[in-house]
This record gives sequence, structure tokens and C-alpha cells, in this order.
Amino acid sequence: MDAPGERLLYDNYMTRVYIADSKSEERSAFRLLLQDLKMEVTGEAADWSTTLAEAPISRSDILLVDWELLPNSPTAALKKLRKACPAALVIILVSHLDARHQAALSAGADAFISKGEMPERVAENLRLAAASIPAE
Repeated sequence: MDAPGERLLYDNYMTRVYIADSKSEERSAFRLLLQDLKMEVTGEAADWSTTLAEAPISRSDILLVDWELLPNSPTAALKKLRKACPAALVIILVSHLDARHQAALSAGADAFISKGEMPERVAENLRLAAASIPAE
């Protein structure tokens, strides 16, 4: 059996990730981290409407979506995103570890990552998510 993340390093396949965050500096930080992890950034959005328009055509394996980017009804928003991108893992980015992480999961996210975590911990969470994606 492959070790977690081994598929990333030894197969000819790169995990494809779409980043949706209103702050350009946070998108940039995630882009650099993903490149270090040998993952491909397939697109970026600074708002929800762009995310809904571009994420489906990006054919991403993982969608990183900032909780703050979601409209007033996160459950409905994530349901719409899942319908548009049924095969993608949806990982919600939260600024604070409070009720938002449980709300993200309740709204239909596969997982959440705290933006306040150390980069090494964020990287490990992303590696674990990528390892859970079925091989094509």
C-alpha cells in the first residue's frame, strides 16, 4: 500500500487545487505552499460568483474555499458548489477555530483548515486530503 502522499511524488499525476479567497496575500501564500507540495493550482477566485463560474471548468480535485467568501446561506452555497463540482473535495478555510469549523462541516464541507495553523500543519492537512483522492 502506498504511504499517504506517495501518489503525489511518484505518479505522473499532480493533485489539482482551486483557491477561493478574497485576500490576494492569502491566495498567494496558499499558491506557494501548494507548489512546494507539488500540487497544481488550477485557478483562483476573489469572490463567490467567480468561484461558481470557474471552479467547475478547472477540473480540480480539491477546492479551498474561505468561509468568509460564502454567501449568507453557506449550506445552500456549498450544495450548489458540490453540484457543480461533484468529484472535488471541498475544504473550507477558517480564520478562527470557533464554531465556524463545525458550521463548515455541517454546511457540507469535507474538511476545514485553520488559516492560523503553522504552515507545516496546513501542509500536512493538504497532503492527507490529496492522499484521500481516489487514483484516476
